[in-house]
Amino acid sequence: MYAIADIVHYYGWREVIAIYVDDDYGRGGISVLGDALAAKRARISYKAAFVPGDTASKLNDLLVQVNLMESRVYVVHVNPDTGVNIFSVAKSLSMMSDGYVWIATDWLPSYMDSKESVDPDTMNLLQGVIALRHYTPDTDLKKSFMSKWNNLKYKGSAGHEGFNSYALYAYDSVWLAAHALEAFLYEGGNLSFSSDPNLHDTNGSMLNLASLRVFNGGEKLLQTLLRMNFTGLSGQVQFNPDKHLVHPAYDVLNVVGTGTRRIGYWSNYSHLSIVPPETLYSKPPNVSTGSQHLYSVIWPGDTTATPRGWVFPNNGQPLRIAVPNRVGYKEFASKDKSPQGVRGYCIDVFEAAISLLPYAVPHTYMLFGDGKRNPSYDDLVYKVSQNVYDAAVGDVTIVTNRTKIVDFTQPYMESGLVVVAPVKEAKSSPWAFLKPFTREMWFVTAAFFLFVGAVVWILEHRMNQEFRGPPRQQLITICWFSFSTMFFSHRETTVSTLGRLVLIIWLFIVLIINSSYTASLTSILTVQQLTSGIRGIDSLISSTEPIGIQDGSFALKYLVDELSIAQSRIVHLKNPEAYLRALELGPKKGGVAAIVDELPYVELFLSTTNCQYQIVGPEFTKSGWGFAFQRDSPLAVDMSTAILQLSENGDLEKIRNKWLTHSECVSQVNQVGENQLSLNSFWGLFLICGIACASALIIFFCRVFAQYRRFIPEDEESNVETIEPSRSSRRSIRATKSFKQIIDFVDRKEAEIKQMLKRKNSNESKQ
Repeated sequence: MYAIADIVHYYGWREVIAIYVDDDYGRGGISVLGDALAAKRARISYKAAFVPGDTASKLNDLLVQVNLMESRVYVVHVNPDTGVNIFSVAKSLSMMSDGYVWIATDWLPSYMDSKESVDPDTMNLLQGVIALRHYTPDTDLKKSFMSKWNNLKYKGSAGHEGFNSYALYAYDSVWLAAHALEAFLYEGGNLSFSSDPNLHDTNGSMLNLASLRVFNGGEKLLQTLLRMNFTGLSGQVQFNPDKHLVHPAYDVLNVVGTGTRRIGYWSNYSHLSIVPPETLYSKPPNVSTGSQHLYSVIWPGDTTATPRGWVFPNNGQPLRIAVPNRVGYKEFASKDKSPQGVRGYCIDVFEAAISLLPYAVPHTYMLFGDGKRNPSYDDLVYKVSQNVYDAAVGDVTIVTNRTKIVDFTQPYMESGLVVVAPVKEAKSSPWAFLKPFTREMWFVTAAFFLFVGAVVWILEHRMNQEFRGPPRQQLITICWFSFSTMFFSHRETTVSTLGRLVLIIWLFIVLIINSSYTASLTSILTVQQLTSGIRGIDSLISSTEPIGIQDGSFALKYLVDELSIAQSRIVHLKNPEAYLRALELGPKKGGVAAIVDELPYVELFLSTTNCQYQIVGPEFTKSGWGFAFQRDSPLAVDMSTAILQLSENGDLEKIRNKWLTHSECVSQVNQVGENQLSLNSFWGLFLICGIACASALIIFFCRVFAQYRRFIPEDEESNVETIEPSRSSRRSIRATKSFKQIIDFVDRKEAEIKQMLKRKNSNESKQ
């Protein structure tokens, strides 16, 4: 039964009908099949049981009833003596034709193998059936046994019947008992029997039960049996702790022509495969969907196309389609006087998708709601899950709690919650020239102007006359040079290599900052800016003002449960006119501060408001609209494929343009700081400039320090060595390394320092 469940899952079927004999054998097998299918998210949709020995007339009535149902996948679990009769009746009812799937348990291969040859009429009944046969590997031991058996048949000593897999298991069972009994005796067991007091003859009984004896070593012999491990005709004979064979396996057969054709194997180790199971036991088990394989099947009706596995029931009941009876936004779905009874964007999408299916889908639309207010969509979906309706078609949003009880198709409309608020044209400000940059950006930029000016002054001071003079003049030079680089109008020339390097990098950064500032300021002054007191969903969460939502929308549960907004703040609005009225009144006059709704509704609403209202903030949820079907409905999968096809060929967009219009308001809603350039956009440039300045200063001071060491008089150095070490340090700091002396040295011109060092070197050479 687990092998059959894997086959059903492999071909993507969701429901099967079980046809079985109503006895312990049949009921037990079908019970296991139900559990196995449930593990694969499939189920038995109907159990068709019959009593052994039922006439062909009763079997005919049973199959007629089965044929009126939706599923076309039949699992036949019967005895060999009645199994063929099932297929005979099915053949007469044209149920062995294209579109049907018949799966037989191991009774059918056992029946066929036990015959020397199956008559052509019987084979004609079984064409296209899939069956399972116990797998027995083709070992040398099996081949030798079969050769001996055929010789016996040839001599007439073994009858004329065939040899099926059960015969091999029976043969191995005899050897199992023999091996176990041998081990039992070898381990010291005794063959002794005793009477059972529970067995006694009743008055007039001829059974003579009192003469029966019970084997005293039965429990020990049983444990010995379970320990046995040998290779027999059927393969490895070994049991697991549950007393089952360790590696049960089946041949998956397809009845075609005058016999059967193996299309694969099944084992509890790797499930479906096209290689013998014993070759997989040495590899890690792999039961993923991609690793399951079978060869092609010739199905009933002599076709190789995999049957869909279901049809609409032949009992004349059309599909019951629930459509929300909306009060507002009737462009999506609404009541209509046409024979169809409904109209709208969602209805056209559904009709277009259903027309692409390769089969007819009879359906009727049923309005859900009283037409006085929008219905609850959660209730609508629940009704579908409870089989009140077969499907729901409309603007039904796919949300988590709904997907737990129904199956949705592929979304045909993208959606998500947004905030709509009143907007007004932003007033011009005399300080608009400060808006392109944030406050932090202004402060850091100004600081770097001064910092770079100071660095260039330090690097140029010793060798550039334009950077020398009285302290006041030098301070003015630093400030002037710093800010004049903003306009590339600095008149001072740089002569040092380090100064030029720093200045080139800084001018590149200034160019980028100037360009960004100009572009941002141009946008602020020339593009119409709209402003709103509501910045988005975060503003609504932190405020206490009322919020409008559409009546019946899932937004209520989201705002209250997910965002913890008080339900007392929520105002239910029926239609776009109520939206407009509530926004015009505002929160102080009994209206709302903003409306939270799904994007498709908002786009339709904004197209009629003359740009008085806009979407503020980003879309804060992502979802979509889909058609809801009952759980495990195969129609949901086919409709999803059809919706994708509509999207690819452009028909979905054409239907959207037919019913829905979009707002042409393109003005930007400007929030405070939303369009300002922040430090995050430029910190990399400032980092590069800072590293360049720091590197230049390090090189500069290293060179000055080296010159200063050479400039120290030699006699002072010798005096330092003769004085006591503790006093030497203090005197040398005071005498030769005083701060004033260092500053005086640094302040001297580069030419003077070089001349002094040259003169000192000349004196040293003369000495």
